[in-house]
Amino acid sequence: MLPKFKRVLLKLSGESLMGDKNFGLDSDVISRYARDIKSITDLGVQVAIVIGGGNIYRGMNEAETGIERAQGDYMGMLATVINGMALQSGLEKAGVYTRLQSAIKMEQIAEPYIRRRAMRHLEKGRVVIFGAGTGNPYFTTDTAGSLRAIEIKAEVILKGTRVDGIYTADPEKDPTATKYNHISFAECISKNLKVMDMTAFTLCMENELPIIVFDMNQPGNLLKVITGEKVGTLVKG
Repeated sequence: MLPKFKRVLLKLSGESLMGDKNFGLDSDVISRYARDIKSITDLGVQVAIVIGGGNIYRGMNEAETGIERAQGDYMGMLATVINGMALQSGLEKAGVYTRLQSAIKMEQIAEPYIRRRAMRHLEKGRVVIFGAGTGNPYFTTDTAGSLRAIEIKAEVILKGTRVDGIYTADPEKDPTATKYNHISFAECISKNLKVMDMTAFTLCMENELPIIVFDMNQPGNLLKVITGEKVGTLVKG
């Protein structure tokens, strides 16, 4: 079984780590994700990961909370580090060597993000988890994922979601929505399909970095994507 990609960036939402809970972490989901990630590292694929923080903290309306946007975004960045630590623990239990790098310095917990060091870890077969977003407020973890993928020269962004690709409308709300197997960046923009936030999406488009959107909650899907099976939706130039 030969992998189609040598180096990938896997983007996961924080909400995906909740499983059926309303908040926090589900250890079963983390274990399942760890097994799926191990299945592709066993093929020699180099894997970097960016996780959101929405299961712990979502940037809330400043008028309601009294927390200004920049402060709230830093709180969200810390949540992504907690998720990164949880996934790191799950991966190491599964026998996968990992490194957690943070865009905000916290030496006791994670290495600082250093691009060349991250690439060296990948070359040595370690999974690298990037925490704390870009280290700047006003940027989402989607943007962090796109930026890191470009920096480390990943061949593709694998966006693991709860649905099995990109649809004409939200399939959870509209039963008549149909799925795209592949679509161009330009079509996504003209049809206003929310694949990622616009900053992240534009970064991928300008750097000709393809995105595959797929259902991460279906065990074995990650391996299918890596080996070239028609899973999810491919977005490219």
